[in-house]
Amino acid sequence: MTVYIAHRLFAAHDRSLAADFADRIARKVGPDRIFLPFCDTDEEDLVAEVKGRRLFELDRERLGRLDAMVAVLHGPSLDDGVCMEIGYAAASGVPVVVLTTDFQTYSMTEAGTHLEFPDPLLQAVATRIVRVAKLGPPPLSPAPGQSRFQEFQARNVAQTNTALDAAVDAVLDLPGRAPLPAGSPSAIGTPVYVEASPYTAWDRDHLAEACADAGHTVVVPQRFTASDPITGALADLAAVRSASRLLADVSGPETPPGAALLIGAALASGVRTAAFQPRPTLTHAHGREPNWRNLMIQYAVDAHLDNEEAVLSWLAA
Repeated sequence: MTVYIAHRLFAAHDRSLAADFADRIARKVGPDRIFLPFCDTDEEDLVAEVKGRRLFELDRERLGRLDAMVAVLHGPSLDDGVCMEIGYAAASGVPVVVLTTDFQTYSMTEAGTHLEFPDPLLQAVATRIVRVAKLGPPPLSPAPGQSRFQEFQARNVAQTNTALDAAVDAVLDLPGRAPLPAGSPSAIGTPVYVEASPYTAWDRDHLAEACADAGHTVVVPQRFTASDPITGALADLAAVRSASRLLADVSGPETPPGAALLIGAALASGVRTAAFQPRPTLTHAHGREPNWRNLMIQYAVDAHLDNEEAVLSWLAA
């Protein structure tokens, strides 16, 4: 079993948590069977002509030959690189365990179905979700001299240890790879799937309208309006893998999680993809070229578009 551990790279606590999990699962399957990004790509010391692209290539090469993925996700703002990797794995038939200690659940409406994550796509594609939402129990007798802050920290450590051990057990109990059926063109032609950003207005979709005005059949997401968000999410995944192109609005503080996941699925399925971002912001890391989005998103797409004219040109190419 080869296990890929997907985690947010830009926070020390997430890197530490992923390393802790890697060590635990390595004791069961062997260290050579584990790929831990940043650690195993030697990111800080790697020298390459275009470092971000090289890191993407190394990660994608590993994504193409794994047996299982463990993804660490916390909170309503989910790391776009991790979500992209989940989409790639899911479309490749790789079982995915998602690990979270988030105590919140989410819903589309006040009375709607409660979801593990803000976008139902994450829950729809996960083979297992390991969720430990409560702190460890307080000690029956606090250690002498222990402050309340140390006690609180210990309860968090206990919660994390429970989650990591449960994730190890989940990985060891996973089924084998089961590739999804290949996407097939729609009976009504070769549609363009348009994924809007939740950070833009919900009452209009200028990208879908532009594609339709240009004569293309357009498919838009179902999961946010479906009575069953999980069923809608699976329909969205199938629609992207059957589309001729994916046009994803990646606007926001980071690529929206659903858009990131669909970009990964499209890449694994050979679907041409463009990212629409009219107001890009750049990220910078030591020794790496500036990136207009997470590098896993930047290099997974075929084009980066910033206006409607660029969209029409991409559609016509």
